[in-house]
Amino acid sequence: MTEMTRAQIAEFFRRLQALNPAPQTELTFSNPYTLLVAVVLSAQATDKSVNQATGPLFAAADTPQKMIALGEDRVRDMIKTIGLYRNKAKNVIALSQQLLTEHEGVVPRAREALEALPGVGRKTANVVLNAAFGEKTIAVDTHLFRVANRTGLAPGKTPIEVETRLMARVPDAFLQHAHHWLILHGRYTCVARKPKCEICPVADLCRYPEKNVTTSRVPAGAPQRPRRRAAPPRPRRRGSPRDSAR
Repeated sequence: MTEMTRAQIAEFFRRLQALNPAPQTELTFSNPYTLLVAVVLSAQATDKSVNQATGPLFAAADTPQKMIALGEDRVRDMIKTIGLYRNKAKNVIALSQQLLTEHEGVVPRAREALEALPGVGRKTANVVLNAAFGEKTIAVDTHLFRVANRTGLAPGKTPIEVETRLMARVPDAFLQHAHHWLILHGRYTCVARKPKCEICPVADLCRYPEKNVTTSRVPAGAPQRPRRRAAPPRPRRRGSPRDSAR
């Protein structure tokens, strides 16, 4: 696949920024701790399903102390609509306990400390570092992985390879929000089975060989093709059968 050039990458993010200047995670949270728990719960689940479960959960427990007091059984009951809820409930209690014993109940800002928590991997750590602490990180989920490879933005065989390439290729001015723009783009426009090329704001920059170029939207500012005027009616000749019938 042909990769995007540096200039194309800059224009790609400029357009996404123009449409959504300050993108946010779609997970509902009120502090770094509730964000951490929400991201842990979001593994192999939709943000919508997580938000439905964490509404009541966070109303009852929005700190490690309150979550431990709630107990694993109660947490499990409150998140049972989410996939893998049994193991996730166990991890939520375990990470809450570790936050109290090792970090005085405060979510750490260091990647190594975050990844040492139960149920927390590199992707979760990147989300927390970015959304809670404003770090320039890129969390590669399935949507972002697809967009990076399909468009030619930063092709890679593994999430860490895609993350590394994006960190090197995305202009610094766009790094803060890059992963949110890409996740949202993959979730709503560059979808897995049938990408919506006809409404994509960056279709002309995309390197995807199977994109629907015939119906792709013309980029803003591009010259429009004039409509063809209908030809004037041809005059009838005198003596035609129609005239003689009058």
